Amino acid sequence: MEQRYFIELAFKGTAYNGWQIQPNAQGIQQVIEEAIAILIKEKVRVTGAGRTDTGVHASFYVAHFATATGLTGQLPESVRKLNHILPPDIAIKSIYPVGPDDHSRFSALSRTYKYYISLRKNPFRQETSYHINYRLDIAAMNNVAAELFKHSDFKSFCRSNSGVKNFNCHIMEAKWEVYDDMLIFTIKADRFLRNMVRAIVGTILDAGTGKISAEEFMNIILARDRRKAGTSAPANGLFITDIEYPAEILSQKKNFDESGFFVSGT
Repeated sequence: MEQRYFIELAFKGTAYNGWQIQPNAQGIQQVIEEAIAILIKEKVRVTGAGRTDTGVHASFYVAHFATATGLTGQLPESVRKLNHILPPDIAIKSIYPVGPDDHSRFSALSRTYKYYISLRKNPFRQETSYHINYRLDIAAMNNVAAELFKHSDFKSFCRSNSGVKNFNCHIMEAKWEVYDDMLIFTIKADRFLRNMVRAIVGTILDAGTGKISAEEFMNIILARDRRKAGTSAPANGLFITDIEYPAEILSQKKNFDESGFFVSGT
């Protein structure tokens, strides 16, 4: 009988064509599947919490796989061995058993993304932030971001020919904050459309330069037309930073800390 496991991980997406397996390009999913196959001598299918664009990063991401090869009781060692097999830009945080119907994508309650903009040239952030060398009106950008809470249909920010029939998303958080020389946009929703966050960021940046007003931003949303929105912000500034799951799933990892080691006293 197979046991399903959740994997919590992080990755730097610079060298990859997104999460998903592709015929002529390397995805993170493929690299992890190959590493697990080396570890347990069994080919598995790893399912991620969602697609990511080429170059997008994750400080927190979740995937799942099932195997007939038991790992229970050996999970800390499995984490260490997988991290030894994987390249430096992919790191496993923890592995824990879940129920047969628990799903990294469909069981998720919400996802949080952050977009990082470097306000000063920084060679160490070149691959993990978008450098902007012009002035932005942060108050205007937050005013425009607040408009997102009033709507549920975000077709205007969805990549054309994405194949989805439902463009509805419930936005729970959307705000811009400045930390030293970094400008960070945080957005949380129950689901996201393909290219949605980068399209929203690119369009709000137009408000930051005075190119569009809050009313014009509203009209872009109501138009339900991707051509009306702004240019997508570059992928290198985007991180998925959190995925929320029901308490009953999280309770199954209570004996493991985020590094995959047993928690003492439990």
